[in-house]
Amino acid sequence: MIFGRHINKYYIKYAYSLVIGLAALILVDYLQLIVPELYRSVINGMISGEVEHDGRLLPFDMDFLLDRVCLPLIGIILGIVAGRFMWRICFFGAGIKVETDIRSEMFDHCKELSQQYYQVNKVGDLMSLFTNDLETVQQCFSNGILMFCDALFLGILAFYKMLLMNPLLSLLTLIPMGLLLTCGLILGKYLTIRWDRRQAAFSSLSDFSQESFAGISVIKAFVKETKELCAFKRLNQKNEDANIAYTRLSVSMNIALTLLVESVICIILGYGGYLVYSGAFNPGQLIEFIAYFNSLVWPIMAVSELINMHSQGKASINRISALLDAEVDVKDGEGVFPMESITGGISFRGLTFCYPGAEFNALENVSFDILPGENVGIIGRTGSGKTTIVDLILRSYNVPDGSIYIDGRDINTIPIKTLRKSCAYVPQDNFLFSDTIEKNIMFASDSGGHEEAVRAARLSAVDDNISEFSEGYQTVLGERGVTVSGGQKQRISIARALMKNAPILILDDSVSAVDVKTEKEILSNLKRERQGMTTILIAHRVSTIEGLDKIIFVEEGRVLAVGTHGELYDSCPEYRMTVDLQRLEERSEQH
Repeated sequence: MIFGRHINKYYIKYAYSLVIGLAALILVDYLQLIVPELYRSVINGMISGEVEHDGRLLPFDMDFLLDRVCLPLIGIILGIVAGRFMWRICFFGAGIKVETDIRSEMFDHCKELSQQYYQVNKVGDLMSLFTNDLETVQQCFSNGILMFCDALFLGILAFYKMLLMNPLLSLLTLIPMGLLLTCGLILGKYLTIRWDRRQAAFSSLSDFSQESFAGISVIKAFVKETKELCAFKRLNQKNEDANIAYTRLSVSMNIALTLLVESVICIILGYGGYLVYSGAFNPGQLIEFIAYFNSLVWPIMAVSELINMHSQGKASINRISALLDAEVDVKDGEGVFPMESITGGISFRGLTFCYPGAEFNALENVSFDILPGENVGIIGRTGSGKTTIVDLILRSYNVPDGSIYIDGRDINTIPIKTLRKSCAYVPQDNFLFSDTIEKNIMFASDSGGHEEAVRAARLSAVDDNISEFSEGYQTVLGERGVTVSGGQKQRISIARALMKNAPILILDDSVSAVDVKTEKEILSNLKRERQGMTTILIAHRVSTIEGLDKIIFVEEGRVLAVGTHGELYDSCPEYRMTVDLQRLEERSEQH
């Protein structure tokens, strides 16, 4: 059994199932302890020809066997089968429900965590929590309750029966069991530590494998298969060492358990044999006593398993709790109040921003205004802060009060969900789900149908490409959209954003993989279809944004100039140099 803030509530939530299972378990334990009495009657009857029953001596014959042994035994067996079926359904069913509930809670919490959390914690570690650790917690919850209650009730009942038969012999059996408990408590602490190391080693191996599979094309392109294999073998060896270290300690505990149980058998046979020899016991009573002790062996073994299981469950629930306790740092503050609609006006006023944990500012004293319905381009060198501006508009990170305004309201007073529902975003990596093209496009819309998806695809100039696939819009994309080209991924991502029909559309370098003709077609479609709505386009090519209403030129986290292409070319030397260099490169490529 395990306890903790994130697991205790489920003991109450599924108490009804646990109580029913507990009642069935007690019934099974009680019925099991009737069987040794039948053993005693049969053994004594076989030796003496008579059996004592209710203070009377009865002849040991077929009538006695059928009426007093076989029929009751059949009833006991049926009761045990029915009881075991019931407690398995109740205990294991509750464990599965707990696993489902915790997994949902973990997933829901993961959706609320900011990008900063995923920059620090690897995906492989998270997947290990959702698989190995959660399965361990589920086993510890269901099997832990079962073993604890079974060991408690069966152990107490069996030992009580033993005490009634011979108190001294019963107390002698407690000496090895006391040693077992002490040994288990000591080894249990080390088992927890080694299980935690085992899980950490598996997480590292899982993360490395996932990263390697995702980047298999890069590995092959640079002929680094051997290097990656060596790195995998090192992690695999660490995982093996951690598993062997844990297994050795666990096996040592089981060996100690076996030795102590066998030592008790020796005590019972030695002293019990003396009691039979002296006439204090008859052979049937000795067999009955041994049968009671055999019923006590399972509770003794359960103690060992409980210590082992508790060490695993404690380590796993601690790792899961670390996720569930992770603070949601980007969330609505106290000053938030509803906003009915957003028209697309955006103002940056002296914003200075530094990523959490970074030493230098990503943006410094940034100020500009975007009017509702404007088509705005943001351009600058790689790493100049263009994407950071977009991240802050989307509230992916916390921003200082009074630094960003949406339609004249401080962004920190607008509910995050309201803000993000009003924005359609196409990120640089153009992530696509492993699903049909149509479902990828319709992902942003809860009400759109096939016709709307086709219309969005036409606006993003990808409809002709989709029609060339044998399955058309029902073509299933590979993981992360690997079955389509880079340009097609960008245009499908743009179509998905257009399905949202949001007042603010943000394209982060989203036409870099398409040719100039297709780029112009897409931009022309956007300008025609999104009149009165704000569009922000981040680009590296000047030709992509030179026809927009406004251009923001960013350099090393600062906004150097804001204006039209002509205004910036005349007034900003850095922008003019960027334009001239790109035109020179284009002429060189033509020749």
